[in-house]
Amino acid sequence: MTIEPPNECMSAAAAKALLQQGANCQVASDLPPQFQVGDLVRAKVMHPKTYTRLPRYVRGKVGTVVRAHGVYVFPDTLGQRLSTSPQHVYSIRFAAQELWGSEAAVQDALYLDLFDAHLEVP
Repeated sequence: MTIEPPNECMSAAAAKALLQQGANCQVASDLPPQFQVGDLVRAKVMHPKTYTRLPRYVRGKVGTVVRAHGVYVFPDTLGQRLSTSPQHVYSIRFAAQELWGSEAAVQDALYLDLFDAHLEVP
């Protein structure tokens, strides 16, 4: 099933049918990745007036790409009914001390799956 932005709100029956059927948001694409496993990346500092999957506590923080998941529909634009805006998704490892300071345990880390639009070169 192809994911497209809806033109109007879905009925309860249509939503139930979609949930029962399921949908894959991964997109077949030859879009080149912006980052590779091992790259250092910074979560962008951004303050959108609408939805974003980028948590505030990682904005401006540096992490490492540990896995590339492929290309997926971008929920930040899909949720606004703008476009699917396919983008690469990466698993980013943020050291706990990068996020919460020197009081955090050295060995602890947080892993987040983030889209190209959420990341930049530090």
